[in-house]
Amino acid sequence: MSSSRSHVRWLTLGLIVALIVINYIDRSAISYAVDPLTKAFGISKSQYGLISSAFSIGYMVFAFMAGPLVDRYGARRILLAGVAIWSVVTAVTPVAGSFIGLFVTRIILGAGEGPGFPAASRTVSRWLPQKERGIALAMVGGVAVAGSLLIGGPLVSQLISVLTWRGMFWVLAGLGVLWFAVAYALLKNTPDDHSKVSAAERAYIAAGQLEEERSSTVSVQWRPILTNRNLWIIAVGYFAWGFMYWLPDYLSSAYDLSITQVGLFTVAPWAAGIVGALIGGVITDRVFARTGSERSRLTIMGIALLLSGASLIPIFSAPSLTVSVTFISIGVGLGFVTGGIWWVAAIDAAPSQPGLAAGFADAAFALSGIIAPSAMGYIVSLTGSYSSGFVVMTVLAVIGAGSMLVLPKRSARQRPPVDTRADLVTETR
Repeated sequence: MSSSRSHVRWLTLGLIVALIVINYIDRSAISYAVDPLTKAFGISKSQYGLISSAFSIGYMVFAFMAGPLVDRYGARRILLAGVAIWSVVTAVTPVAGSFIGLFVTRIILGAGEGPGFPAASRTVSRWLPQKERGIALAMVGGVAVAGSLLIGGPLVSQLISVLTWRGMFWVLAGLGVLWFAVAYALLKNTPDDHSKVSAAERAYIAAGQLEEERSSTVSVQWRPILTNRNLWIIAVGYFAWGFMYWLPDYLSSAYDLSITQVGLFTVAPWAAGIVGALIGGVITDRVFARTGSERSRLTIMGIALLLSGASLIPIFSAPSLTVSVTFISIGVGLGFVTGGIWWVAAIDAAPSQPGLAAGFADAAFALSGIIAPSAMGYIVSLTGSYSSGFVVMTVLAVIGAGSMLVLPKRSARQRPPVDTRADLVTETR
């Protein structure tokens, strides 16, 4: 094997990024086929509302349940199983035939996609040194998510216009099958499992890991997770951030925009999200390289979430479409600074069980996805004003930010040394 450093870890990361992009396009595709699908299956608006919640229920439950499975059996096996499930379900969706059929398929789709972030977090913790995880998980949890929301609408709409809504679902199912085939050949649990990883790359990765981060699988232990203060803080913050996803619904309802117009006006927010995620990844890696402090991740997230909440104030103090789009974009951009850091912080909180830690955090985010639409709709209908909804979002952002800035527990673990000179030595081998 060559003594020069290979870069298989970035190929592995690319597979995970592609997975998340397909994941998010698949889950949102149904919203672009609402009219023909509900007519074909005879589904009412109230029934479609239940169908919309079905995905989040399946996702929340299985994001949490997938965590221990990922840590016990490795990310590769669980991801392949999840992608196989959601690809089959996506293909079956056009022939579900009824409310019950579609409700069940959406729950199963959520279950299939639930392992995504727990498995991604474990993969990154086993494949990248700590100082590279900020930008890596920014690509996974920020750029891939915001990017899929940015391109998903135009892509799905174009597929519907060319292939009909049923053909659109079958093409997306095909993308899942393609990812499965590539990942089956190339995705491995650890660098030691991959024949193309050079000795130099293995040494470089290992030098930036904790000892407990080098195992392929572990026995699941619940107590360290459920009693982990920092992980609960991450869950609270991620729950608060989840309410930001209500913003496109606000544009649609407040300004009576069509789906096409909503798609047009959400280009700026999701583009800002991509930029924010990249900035967050770079900042967290640079700060960690200088300080070696896990708490710095939570501090960065707290500041970003606080600024994101503050950016919503102009929307309810001087509402207009221009003001809303501008400051929603700023808020989403600042919020997505945290896009990848949630997962970095989850790994830091429980390095031996990153899948379970990430599943715990992801379940909190999914819970907000279930609660936010109904809660925000109820608040707006009760008060007769969208301003009250933004006040709630701002307060949640302050609570989440405050908990991350004030309450984290300092880690007593010995961090791997950060020495940029070692990189230079390895590169010249």
